[in-house]
Amino acid sequence: MSNQIVANEGNKENVPENEEKKIPIFSIEILKIIKEAQQQHGLRHNDYQRYRGYCTRRIRRLRKVMHLQQGDRRHFRKKNVTETNLTDERAVYIPLMLAERAWSYAMQLRVEANTEPRKKFHLVSRLRKAASYAIQLQKLCESEKFDARTQLETQAYVAWCEGMLQFELQEWKPAIENLKKAQMIYEKLASALNEEDAILYRNRYEELEPSLRFCAYNIGNETDVNQLLHLRNQAQGDLLVTLDTLMAQTRDSLSEVTWRNRTVPVKNSRVRTFLLANRDFNSLLDKCTTLAEKSDSLEQHLMDCKDAMLAIRDDIKTEQKMDGSSTSSASSLQYLHTYLSFIRLERSIQRNLLLIESALENDGKQGTIGSKKLQDVTRLYEILIQNILEEQQLPGLEDDSDFQEKLIIKAKAYKAFRCYYIGQSLSTLHRWRDTMAMYERALLHISSAINQVDDDLKTRLSNLVNTIESSKYCAHAQSVLEQDNEEELDSLKNAKLQKMPLTKRLDEYYEDSSVLGKDPNVIKVPPEMEEIPCKPLFFDVALNFVKLPAFKKQQPVSDPANKEGISGFVKGLWGWGGKKK
Repeated sequence: MSNQIVANEGNKENVPENEEKKIPIFSIEILKIIKEAQQQHGLRHNDYQRYRGYCTRRIRRLRKVMHLQQGDRRHFRKKNVTETNLTDERAVYIPLMLAERAWSYAMQLRVEANTEPRKKFHLVSRLRKAASYAIQLQKLCESEKFDARTQLETQAYVAWCEGMLQFELQEWKPAIENLKKAQMIYEKLASALNEEDAILYRNRYEELEPSLRFCAYNIGNETDVNQLLHLRNQAQGDLLVTLDTLMAQTRDSLSEVTWRNRTVPVKNSRVRTFLLANRDFNSLLDKCTTLAEKSDSLEQHLMDCKDAMLAIRDDIKTEQKMDGSSTSSASSLQYLHTYLSFIRLERSIQRNLLLIESALENDGKQGTIGSKKLQDVTRLYEILIQNILEEQQLPGLEDDSDFQEKLIIKAKAYKAFRCYYIGQSLSTLHRWRDTMAMYERALLHISSAINQVDDDLKTRLSNLVNTIESSKYCAHAQSVLEQDNEEELDSLKNAKLQKMPLTKRLDEYYEDSSVLGKDPNVIKVPPEMEEIPCKPLFFDVALNFVKLPAFKKQQPVSDPANKEGISGFVKGLWGWGGKKK
């Protein structure tokens, strides 16, 4: 038996080394590595310079550890990473970090190119460098030492780098091919991995979608403005600027706008682009599936509106500085600014209504609405009413009676909702009289506004009337029940106070008829003895009654040493004649 065991161990030692080498020994999650590095070193705040510095420091550390330093302080000796250096998986981090450093520098130059257009040439050069380093990484990972997942990730990374370069060069067909290839690889990887790891690849897949749609639009012959508008809401950075320019070129006919029976020209391209987006924004908002998506879209639209208002203010200042500027052009710009302010306030009201709906929906699932949430809803309605008051004060619309009347009716409708939720908040504090008063005030606002509002708001007010009617009955029933409980408590309290003497209940008001009778219960006679603490003052008078003992005068005891007289004094003075000790 022992001989057989020894023979089996000998067979294990004789396994060919080639079979062990075919097993992949390195597995590198490239996308996870770069995403974690980007989030931890600046890209969370779009600080590309900080991320570039991190890449430089990490490259220096890797070259030092791998003994691939390129010369010393005086001489430069280029050392590329080759297959002979693949004894450690950290060797492939060097070309990866080089590509990331070049890409981050390109993104930094993209931001700076807004004010210095010449930097776009340097931007393209950095993207080319990033693509070359990515190809070098791919060649290294094609070795048998890396598993299939690593090789797929390197292919996707190279396709993405080349696609971004071609996108910047506006070579749409090769760009869409490379980006589609990268997207397909990330989709396959997401389907093959577990749920936690697949989230990162799905997010990468979605990041490539706007660029792919933009490339597809430029390749096609027909102009689909709705597709551009939907794409613009998802785009960021330089792609957003390009989309704005393209949309302005597509619908250049939007040269004027009509509002409140007045037509004003629109010359600023940024304002024209925003008005174009605002025209079809409601249809795009309907395509959103969740309240969170609608709220995010409204937030982005409000930011665009503020940018357009800033552009109009700059135009107004420019017109005022120009010599001989006409008052008509200045008044047109002022009126256009008023129109943009009205759009901003209307979209703010729409956003607040979405927030109210979201708050009520989340608490409605739990069955009850808390007092804190009711206060938040009330606060949102107050902000909404404040927005309507700001609309009434817009310059140029003070004399528009029809406009002012519609806003007053609209404010009354939302005041009804505010009164209802204030009443709900008071009901949580058991203030039933105040609750009933707020319900009555809400019904008063509804009766004055329900016949003059649009159909949607009219339906909501009708539902509110039914809700208030049921709430009134509930509040009335609760107040009656609490009143009965209070009467029971008062009767028990009065019975207890009746037994107590008047001196014991001076702080409590109680109509006791026995006080006016022949036997009033004023004080208990004799009063009860109470223990009180002893004070030092009571002991100070005891000294007057203390008899001290009489001390007799004692005679002083004579000292025998003093009997020596003068001779003793002399002996002691000069030290002679005394007794020796």
